[in-house]
Amino acid sequence: QLPDVQLYGLDLSPGVAGRAYEEHGDRVRVLVGDMERLPFSDGVFDVVATCWTLYFMRDVDVALAEIKRCLKRNGRLIAATNAPDGIADRSPGAMARLHRPIAGFVEAALRAGARPVALAGDCCAAVPVLAGLRAAGVEPALVWIDAHGDFNTPETSPSQFLGGMPLAMMVGRGPQWMCQAVGLAPLPEERVWLIDGRDLDPLEREALDASRVNRAEVADLATLALAGPVHVHIDLDVLDAAEAPGFNYPVPGGPGVAETAQACAALAARADIRAISISGWTQALDPSGATGEACRRVLRALTGEGPGG
Repeated sequence: QLPDVQLYGLDLSPGVAGRAYEEHGDRVRVLVGDMERLPFSDGVFDVVATCWTLYFMRDVDVALAEIKRCLKRNGRLIAATNAPDGIADRSPGAMARLHRPIAGFVEAALRAGARPVALAGDCCAAVPVLAGLRAAGVEPALVWIDAHGDFNTPETSPSQFLGGMPLAMMVGRGPQWMCQAVGLAPLPEERVWLIDGRDLDPLEREALDASRVNRAEVADLATLALAGPVHVHIDLDVLDAAEAPGFNYPVPGGPGVAETAQACAALAARADIRAISISGWTQALDPSGATGEACRRVLRALTGEGPGG
């Protein structure tokens, strides 16, 4: 599907590398090697993607430094840090075990001069990304792009769904165990921009209206009053469900793919984006692949890898 792209794969296990070669053949050059001693020259890659590996490193700082060495000057690191299927155990201890490696990865990536991108299946993963930013000495504004508000607390939520509460937790509302597990103090509400948020529960809406959280639409991303570093979190269900239906909680009436990609490209061009956290789509809910392609188009625009529109 990418005829002009040279693809390389790396695994520490000769057996895994051999199976990868059997599956992909000459389309991918598969090597056996260690992420902490990458068998590549300096500045050779446009993109390095690593999936569920960084928390197995003996020294994540060394691994990130090696990745940085192999990337071109404006190259990108993309890292997935938890499993694509649902998180069955959402107890404080289990969530802490998931989130602490994400926070550590983000901090280490920033200290190595890279911009971390965390792809997860749940907006709660934005909590450790912000914690990692702050641990690295970055005090960002937070741009939260989502069809939902994620501003519920146990007192306002009809469903008690934890995934509907992370933004409230990050500004100090509701239970704080998730933030405390990664050393995250509340972010001042006035440093938060909720973009879209068209699907709100009644008491959640009241809480937002009474808060100091800034509100805007996707079309406003190009003109947000942002000063200093920025953490962008995007739940891709912000897209209109008519164009991108492959989400667990699709919401009709949102911005289209072209509009969202254009707005994200404009934001990427003018804002100092230090980290990106992403809540992804569910491929099984849209076998046509239209949702996946729409989301990839938006993400390319947000990361500066492709044009908007």
